[in-house]
Amino acid sequence: MNLPVKQRLFSELAELDAKVKSMASVNPKPNLMPIFVRIDDLTGQLPPNTDPTLLHYLHKKSYEKARFYLEGRDVENQAGKCRPV
Repeated sequence: MNLPVKQRLFSELAELDAKVKSMASVNPKPNLMPIFVRIDDLTGQLPPNTDPTLLHYLHKKSYEKARFYLEGRDVENQAGKCRPV
């Protein structure tokens, strides 16, 4: 079954989050580069009408913010230097 791009993107962001959280307790450390490549690839597959906020998070590599956005938790994202308060 071919999942929609946003679902696959969310899955990659969740995997990244889990691997980053595990880094303090695992050896060898996970290789995160393949996940970054898949996230970049999926970002490029998003439709042109994708919310600019999500695209901003992904292009700025703010992956936790992008994950929160996709979870419907964007209100939890703190404004950064790019976004006015």
